[in-house]
Amino acid sequence: MHLKKRLYSFQLKGEISSDYINNYTELLADLTNLDVVIEDEDKTLILLSSLPNERYETFVLTLIYGRTSLSYIEVTAAL
Repeated sequence: MHLKKRLYSFQLKGEISSDYINNYTELLADLTNLDVVIEDEDKTLILLSSLPNERYETFVLTLIYGRTSLSYIEVTAAL
């Protein structure tokens, strides 16, 4: 439960960096090691939701506009 709470409350403080993505990926790996299944689209939406609206709203809207799905790899590459 603790790791799930950390995942759902994961928030960007400062600027996006490789450390930020690495910390998120590590958290996902820890959950996977505990046999928690998180769908690719959910990983992606949680990551996008962790970005502050003030700075990243346009970026997020651009990524999701007109799509029916979005992959985690696409989003991490765009970040």
